[in-house]
Amino acid sequence: MSASLDLVDVDSLLTSEEVDVRGAARRFADERLRPSLPEWFEAGVIPARELAKELGALGFLGMHLTGYGCAGLGPVAYGLACLEIEAADSGMRSLVSVQGSLAMYAIWKYGSEEQKAEWLPRMSAGEAIGCFGLTEPDFGSNPGGMRTNARRDGDDWILNGSKMWITNGSVADVAVVWARTDDGVRGFVVPTSTPGFSAPEIKQKMSLRASVTSELVLDDVRLPASAMLPEARGLSGPLGCLNEARFGIIFGAMGAARDCLETAIAYAGERIVFDKPLTAYQLTQAKLADMAVELNKGILLAVHLGRLKEKGTLRPEQVSVGKLNNVREAIAIARECRTILAANGISGEYPIMRHANNLESVLTYEGTSEVHQLVIGQALTGQSAFR
Repeated sequence: MSASLDLVDVDSLLTSEEVDVRGAARRFADERLRPSLPEWFEAGVIPARELAKELGALGFLGMHLTGYGCAGLGPVAYGLACLEIEAADSGMRSLVSVQGSLAMYAIWKYGSEEQKAEWLPRMSAGEAIGCFGLTEPDFGSNPGGMRTNARRDGDDWILNGSKMWITNGSVADVAVVWARTDDGVRGFVVPTSTPGFSAPEIKQKMSLRASVTSELVLDDVRLPASAMLPEARGLSGPLGCLNEARFGIIFGAMGAARDCLETAIAYAGERIVFDKPLTAYQLTQAKLADMAVELNKGILLAVHLGRLKEKGTLRPEQVSVGKLNNVREAIAIARECRTILAANGISGEYPIMRHANNLESVLTYEGTSEVHQLVIGQALTGQSAFR
């Protein structure tokens, strides 16, 4: 964040290592991502495998995990990397967080030693891409209703079902798939080369176009007993992974908001309206001031939650506070910045409409705003209102 936008001296709260990680992520975003993003977004195609290897070489994949080639950095460093990458594009941050906080984290947290040794070093290097199969066509906010099932056949498992809206699905080498069994919901490590597994890409998206989104189809996919994640039982497994990914979104959404605000300030400073810059008008300054306040509050919240995570005291409802507030404010900032650019705000020459479109997806994935409101409501009242 530029010094002029850092109204509350957020940088004073960061360690030198965190600042260095943020700088490395910002350089990657500026030099590798921003020049190509308008083209990738318009075409709806990204060089996912190439980008994964570059991100892996920088240590950004599974960077908050320890061992197996992972960088072992702290939560705030990871969050700041997400912020800088999402300042380029939410789809790019999705690639990083699905790889590290969903697919890799599931194997790291719940997997066997054999599963970890087989997959995590390759995934941290970007040599293997992972995806996370939880959401189904009819079961998003209610994953407990999933229809994907796994049944025993001798020592093997047979998986059938489908998953929807799966980031990285069509380019993944391994999928972490959650399925209903006679023993409740269990997770499985599924090499995507397994017969019966397919991942058709979802096209005609108006959001997250610089990201691979797919359906997963499992048609009598046969897996050995060793494919099951041994330490994950019930929905607590996938929900624990989602909390990891949501943490990255808390930071990431502020990156998209910051990029919109920096763009709006630069544009308004050069746009002459009635013989003076647009920034010289009171209404424009009021908009910019309100947005900057919300941006700074959101980043302060993110850093605070990161410090709680460092101590091991971060609670699920606190993650919901961060996700609900920061994505809601980010999309409001994107929309307001668009008004400052007026008609130019919808042009691909500027990133604002791309961010706004992306944030429409971020607003509802990994827990809709309504779901997070209910999580917070339950923490406040002691009453569950999900049913």
